[in-house]
Amino acid sequence: MTGVSTIKRGGSRFYIDPTDGRIKVPGVTSVVGMLPKDFLTFWAAKEAAEAAVNNWDIVSQLVQRDPKGAVDYLKNAHRRKSHAAADLGSEAHDLFERMARGERINMNHVHGDLKPFVRWFQEFLAEVQPRFLYLEETVWSDQHGYAGSFDAIAEIDGEVVGLDWKTSKAVYESVALQLSAYRYADRIILAETGESVPMPEWSGGAVLHVRAEGWQLVKVACGPDVFEHFKSLRHTFEWEADVKKGVVGKPPVAFGGELITGTQRRAA
Repeated sequence: MTGVSTIKRGGSRFYIDPTDGRIKVPGVTSVVGMLPKDFLTFWAAKEAAEAAVNNWDIVSQLVQRDPKGAVDYLKNAHRRKSHAAADLGSEAHDLFERMARGERINMNHVHGDLKPFVRWFQEFLAEVQPRFLYLEETVWSDQHGYAGSFDAIAEIDGEVVGLDWKTSKAVYESVALQLSAYRYADRIILAETGESVPMPEWSGGAVLHVRAEGWQLVKVACGPDVFEHFKSLRHTFEWEADVKKGVVGKPPVAFGGELITGTQRRAA
């Protein structure tokens, strides 16, 4: 497998150009991560409060023995929950890809928490009968400087559709930005050979939303207007990753004359 290598820097993922290792571009999810997430502050606080209430016996004993440990336990409550959900999602994604490639899954070897997801994905395949064109490949935008890995591009009812598997509680609006970035990338870099092929024309995008209780195929707008917003976030990423480091303390043009503080003016 040739695959495109990635690295993590400052909490963001960068893809390395397989033909020129000096070229590194941010990943789609890191760019979309520039969106404000004020709701996460309240969610994290709620998780910490619930951890304290639901585990009061443990927490109260920990406070007496190790107050710092008690603080760490509570402040990381949201991370423990999100990591558990991420692990479940990753395992489900792996099974979905294997099934999309035609592999038969032995349910005796599937964890009980994942069995409903496998059954619903099997039902999706049987009912919708997608013809997969590409699965789990890397896209690259030479023009706008980003890369990313999509779940699937498939033909459904005669139309080419970009698909994203989601096992999250809801389908969030940010997936539209994600799909638009994949849609308007310049090329696909095939993992097996390292060869680049043009991105096919999409009719649209969709999320296959699979939960333990069922599945639904949700259409997602990911046209040029949405892509314009993604490109704005790409500029914001550049600001956060690099540009802002040189804007304070090093003015490129001299003001002329000596800088005077407000205190000096009042004294004069």
